Amino acid sequence: MSNILRGTILITGANYLSKILGILYVIPFEALVTGTALSLFSFAYTPYTILISISTMGIPLAMSKFVSKYNTLGDYQTGRRMFQAAFKVMMVTGILAFLLLFFSSDFIAKIAISEEETNFPYSVEEVSFVIKMVSFALLIIPAMSIMRGFFQGYGSMGPSAVSTVMEQIVRIIFLLGSVFLVLKVLGGTVTNAIGMATFATFVGAIGSLFVLGYFWKMRKPYLDQQLNAQKTKTRHFDSKGMFKELLSYAGPFVLVGLATPIYQLIDQFTFPRAMAAIDLGGETAALAYSVIVLLGHKLVIIPVTLATGLSLALLPVITSSFTAQKRDLYIQQINQSLQIIMLIIIPASVGLSILGNEAYGSFYGIEDLTEAGPLLSWYAPVSLFFGLFTVTASILQGINKQSFALISLGVGVIIKLVCNMPFVYLFEAKGAIFATGIAVLTASTLNLWKIKHTINMPFKPLYKRTLLIFIFTGVMAIVVFFLKWIFTTFVFEEASRISSIVITITCVGIGGYIYMWLSYKATLLERVLGSRANVLKRFFI
Repeated sequence: MSNILRGTILITGANYLSKILGILYVIPFEALVTGTALSLFSFAYTPYTILISISTMGIPLAMSKFVSKYNTLGDYQTGRRMFQAAFKVMMVTGILAFLLLFFSSDFIAKIAISEEETNFPYSVEEVSFVIKMVSFALLIIPAMSIMRGFFQGYGSMGPSAVSTVMEQIVRIIFLLGSVFLVLKVLGGTVTNAIGMATFATFVGAIGSLFVLGYFWKMRKPYLDQQLNAQKTKTRHFDSKGMFKELLSYAGPFVLVGLATPIYQLIDQFTFPRAMAAIDLGGETAALAYSVIVLLGHKLVIIPVTLATGLSLALLPVITSSFTAQKRDLYIQQINQSLQIIMLIIIPASVGLSILGNEAYGSFYGIEDLTEAGPLLSWYAPVSLFFGLFTVTASILQGINKQSFALISLGVGVIIKLVCNMPFVYLFEAKGAIFATGIAVLTASTLNLWKIKHTINMPFKPLYKRTLLIFIFTGVMAIVVFFLKWIFTTFVFEEASRISSIVITITCVGIGGYIYMWLSYKATLLERVLGSRANVLKRFFI
């Protein structure tokens, strides 16, 4: 269990730092380019994210599973051969993905916005330009991701963690510097500035690749030592056989990794038209789209980062236990993983929903608070469903039922497609959020059903502890509501960025402390996290 928690803490810590940096840079970025320009930025990233997932073909996580499996069997040579072959293939798929996105940018832009239908504030040519600029990152990221997967297969999360943070730091420095230079020094257009901002993804990837290269150079002697000491006979796979097994793992991860961007792509192709149909197009639609796809999503995805880190750490561990047929162990690992998700994401999503206006105002200012704050509040609970889907898909991969994730995702996508435009007609902008929430919840529920059916998973401990979590979250919510009411009624006469920051920090601090105190006193933390919960003893009375 220590491997899961240690890996989760390392990857989650790096991802949290990366996400926080990703939120903080938006503050000066938005000040430079203004709010509606961020919708142009968002239009570039959705097709890019989809092609990143396709071009890497789920290889990082599949490589993690492949290496972990054969390392458990004592066959280090097979994992090394697979890494070398897959690295070359990823270089080729990266080039192909770049060419595809670069030369299809006009087509994508025309589908996404019809200037006559949507009255969108940016032209097809401008959307096409920013998509071209972001496409360069596809040249590097697929090959880079295979190195992360190889290290993760050895249970080594450090290279992925450090490279993730470095990638974000380099990207942000280049992004803010280039945007400032284009707008304030050279007097360029906002479109050119957004183009440079999307190109920053390529620059950040170069920084990450250097970090991974350094780790490879430092750790290769140790990896070679394991290789030379191998006593187990190497499996004599040809390249076709190795890739067949790897792709059997990777295929489902393609679509699992595509889950969020597919939902966003549906919004990209339907949301502006649906909003225009109810006379809320133009600037109103652009603002709502930027909140749902970029600004609000960055805040909502913070608790989901735990699920991402947990799934990366979980896969090689469950794969190893399942391969060794240690049923009690992998049942315990799966139960603990799901409980960790509930323990963290439920109170985080409820708290963010209550403090939607204040959280948005703290990070992005109060100019668009009336429209944006409520959208964030509605969006926050969806983070629980995203987190569940990420972890349950990883569990299915670990128990060799990865193909079912395709079915559950397919059902979710169909629900999103069918519901999105009607829900926007009925509920305006938040209808797109409702459609996403129902879709992801359905997919997560199907995954849980399949896990239970496959390994006869006992969910009773999860149900009991989740009920306790909801009770403690309810107490926390009452406290947060009361504190917020005091601040907005007696302390601050009107909303401002300062008032938003003060309310957010105070409510999160006090509400979070009460939730953790209740969880600690009821021994919930100890039951979920084990003896590591005792380190929190000094913080509680």
